[in-house]
Amino acid sequence: MELIFGHYRAATYVYKILNGTPVADLPFEFPTRLDLVINLRTAKALGLTVPDMLLARADEVIE
Repeated sequence: MELIFGHYRAATYVYKILNGTPVADLPFEFPTRLDLVINLRTAKALGLTVPDMLLARADEVIE
C-alpha cells in the first residue's frame, strides 16, 4: 500500500508543477514509515546469503 501511496504523492507534485505552482512553494515531505522487504529468491539467484538477524528484523520476507 505504501508504494501506491508514494506514487500518488508524486503524481500530486507533478500536477501542481504542471499547473504553475513554483517548485520552491511545494512542501518537502519525509516518509513516516519505511519497510524492510527481503526477497529470498532474488538473493539466492544473486548468490547472496541473508543473515538470520536481518531476516528477523524484516517487515516482510518473500520466499
